[in-house]
Amino acid sequence: MANTKKLFTALTMRGPHRVLCGELSVAGVPGMVFTPEEGTGLPAVAFAHGWLIDPDRYAGTLRHLASWGIVAAAPRTQRGPVPSHLDMAADLGTALEVCSTVRLGPGEISVHPDRLGVAGHGMGGSAAVLAAAGRPDLRAVAALFPQPSAPPAVSVAADISAPLLATVTPGDAVNTTSIGRLLAAGWGGKSVVRSVDKASNEGLAEGRNLLSLLGYSGPQHGTQRVVRALLTGFLLHHLGDNSTYSAFAALGDPAAQEVLPDTVAVDPNGTPEPPKSLMQQLIRR
Repeated sequence: MANTKKLFTALTMRGPHRVLCGELSVAGVPGMVFTPEEGTGLPAVAFAHGWLIDPDRYAGTLRHLASWGIVAAAPRTQRGPVPSHLDMAADLGTALEVCSTVRLGPGEISVHPDRLGVAGHGMGGSAAVLAAAGRPDLRAVAALFPQPSAPPAVSVAADISAPLLATVTPGDAVNTTSIGRLLAAGWGGKSVVRSVDKASNEGLAEGRNLLSLLGYSGPQHGTQRVVRALLTGFLLHHLGDNSTYSAFAALGDPAAQEVLPDTVAVDPNGTPEPPKSLMQQLIRR
């Protein structure tokens, strides 16, 4: 337990690599890419943004991943009020193709074509699942507080063998219709669902945005801190082949999933416990 907590704490902080930032547009797709300053055969993840949230609002998270040796690319597309989730999924595939076939940075940074994953927040989480369908080469999928998509991401979940990380809010942890829970319940490979303490669905995005003006919750630094650690450990294990971070992996058996700070492992097939009342939370046992 102590070792796991130390790993988690370390992953909440920036990693050992200096980070470079560039534009995907030079290769034909609008977006940004963050890379470690140097390295060959690196892992890479393509990241999809949430509804009406500019990809720039995830720069801190993408920079965090790059500081731990993971190339992170985010297409700057499908930003309107009626986005195409299938086109967003295709854009993720294009971003991965760019990263794995083009020398990045000053030409000394490369991505290994067998160390690729997709991730996304909100509707982008579901788009990441759609992007993984029919892609047996992908080695990790992360759906962070996933929201509805068309077609439904759940409809392709059974066809995906890559391991899944789904994060949900405490409310969704006890909601049997939560997309995160439904994805994991129907997933073709191994999966892990983690409820993030005190999180809201919108808290991962950084800075103020249009959703904040519409009355949605704003950025939550605690949520960003926890999710960055979860995502980084998950990707380092599955894309980086680093067994040190096995506690962050999708292990298949919910009962065997290790406890990580500020999160609760959720059994997607289990009967959820109702949330404790305020009085119950105050009572010391």
